[in-house]
Amino acid sequence: MPDLKYLELLADRFPNELSAAAEYINLKAILALPKGTEYFLSDLHGEHEAFIHMIKSASGTVKTKIDEIYGGILSEDDRDDLAALIYNPQAEIRRRKASEENFSQWCVTVIYRLVTVCKSVSTKYTRSRVRSRLPQYLDYAMDELLHADDEENHAYYYSQIINTVVDSGYGEIFICEMADSISRLAVDQLHIIGDIFDRGAHPDSIFDYLMNFHDVDIQWGNHDIVWMGAAAGNWACIANIIRMNVSYNNFDMLEVGYGINLRRLTTFASEVYANDPCIKFQPHILDQSEYDPVDAQLAAMMHKAIAIIQFKLEGQLIKAHPEFGLDNRLILDKMDLEKGTVVIDGKEWELCDTNFPTLNPMDPYALSEDEIAVMNSLEASIVNSERLQRHIRFMFSNGALYKKVNGNLLYHGCIPMDENGEFLPVDIYGGAYKGKQLMDHLDRMVRASYFSPKTIAPYGKPGDLMWYLWLAKDSPLFGKAKMTTFERLFIADKASHKEPTRPYYELIRHREPCEKILREFGLDPTRSKILNGHVPVKIKEGESPIKGGGLLYVIDGGISKAYQKQTGIAGYTFIFNSRFMALAEHKPYSPLKPDGTQEFFNPIVKTVETLPSRMLIVDTDQGAELLRQSENVKALVEAYRGGVIKERKAARK
Repeated sequence: MPDLKYLELLADRFPNELSAAAEYINLKAILALPKGTEYFLSDLHGEHEAFIHMIKSASGTVKTKIDEIYGGILSEDDRDDLAALIYNPQAEIRRRKASEENFSQWCVTVIYRLVTVCKSVSTKYTRSRVRSRLPQYLDYAMDELLHADDEENHAYYYSQIINTVVDSGYGEIFICEMADSISRLAVDQLHIIGDIFDRGAHPDSIFDYLMNFHDVDIQWGNHDIVWMGAAAGNWACIANIIRMNVSYNNFDMLEVGYGINLRRLTTFASEVYANDPCIKFQPHILDQSEYDPVDAQLAAMMHKAIAIIQFKLEGQLIKAHPEFGLDNRLILDKMDLEKGTVVIDGKEWELCDTNFPTLNPMDPYALSEDEIAVMNSLEASIVNSERLQRHIRFMFSNGALYKKVNGNLLYHGCIPMDENGEFLPVDIYGGAYKGKQLMDHLDRMVRASYFSPKTIAPYGKPGDLMWYLWLAKDSPLFGKAKMTTFERLFIADKASHKEPTRPYYELIRHREPCEKILREFGLDPTRSKILNGHVPVKIKEGESPIKGGGLLYVIDGGISKAYQKQTGIAGYTFIFNSRFMALAEHKPYSPLKPDGTQEFFNPIVKTVETLPSRMLIVDTDQGAELLRQSENVKALVEAYRGGVIKERKAARK
């Protein structure tokens, strides 16, 4: 029996026996519905168009529904056109306005078809939940269309709604909103397993989309955590995110999307490196800048300038935090510029670039006055970027280092383990933590670094821990022996570029370590899975995303164009519905063509596990919460019946 004071508070929502009984009936009925479909993606890396298409298409599920409904009715071309309309309604409407003789009649026809598809994807939900996914102001009309029957009177009513929408000039808006509603209903829960930022052009657009999504969570990746550290004002993190995105020509996102002022860096770089060819610093241009194009040579100079600043700042952090165990990454003081070599891990390498005009041989990790001015300017822009800070706060409020959901364990990188498969104790500011305890402690410390920096002041500056998690060998977000940024920029010999993975990545090939991880997090290996990202799966080399005898799935398949040559595909979606678990293997996204057409490729969907019986909401985490709520409401009903709580006509204000 819940506490009487709690029941009195609950009575504010349900002021009499009948209202409480109605809620109890509603909750118990919801528990009998099939589980909604969960979608898991990782390593989006700023590829906003490809990601949004995956969600709009529900990773191929929408096309499957269209084929099921209209397979014997519409031609394949017409079915493809209907799918294209759902995936990108604005583009398809523009194309149809230019090609259809009777555009209004086309609108009427496709609204009928969209309503039919929407009915199909909404069958798992209560009517009230469906309506909550419909757009404001149009929800009444859409709700009526979705639930009208085929009787003669309703059929006329049905057609009148559609014709009135089109005749009133709202057909285009209605079509766009109906298409979006189909996607929202097809994807019940969305899990992003890390690395929204870097490489691709617009992580900012991804965040805008996610912030309007109905149910999403994020497991932080190492590329996310370094942005979180930058947002906290940490200079080493700031230098890293600027270097990474300058190197990928992402000036639209930096300057236009987030309002980060690069003028001081531009001026400094063009003066100091004016006569430097900066050959190794030429940008990787995956996407052209639309609003803020920067000359490739200037971008190369900016890249080199911020890279040198980064290595200096990282050296300062390594010296300030010996507990991080990163002394082997102190490199600037190991260079012999006259000889043209550098010693790393006891081995001498030839440098391909010896122009370091801002390096003080007596103190190689000290910033020059101009470099300090550059960093002050960048910090001011980042800390005061309202849009960036809004996105970072969203990532904190909707994210964590890991998540347990419906029996599955989600995390981006790894759980640190030694060669024998034992959980590795990791020193975090003087305390050793391992396994789940490590993840929980780091999660708390990361949040404190951003929201309560004074509480961690004895351990260092805000963001120092985020920088550690970005690149340290024992970081659960990195999982490699070292990050060889310096080597890739200043050493031609590719043998120096290797970033060996930690024991975890060999161990997860086997079932026992995966079972151990699941048990460590309180999960049952006989029914639970691990969903993992971070390391691209090289399908074209025969590598499988399925590890640990089917217990672990690495779903980084290369959504980022930067990885697609390695993987041979363009990303995975892991799908978990009420009947099965499946992997959708995606082909590269094809953008809109100049003539307004667009080619869409259906993913290859493979079922990896069929559930022994259909999974209902009562079997889920949501079901456990609803069951708890139903028991509390039932107790309130009994309290009303027993006269323990007095009934009211209306809830108190």
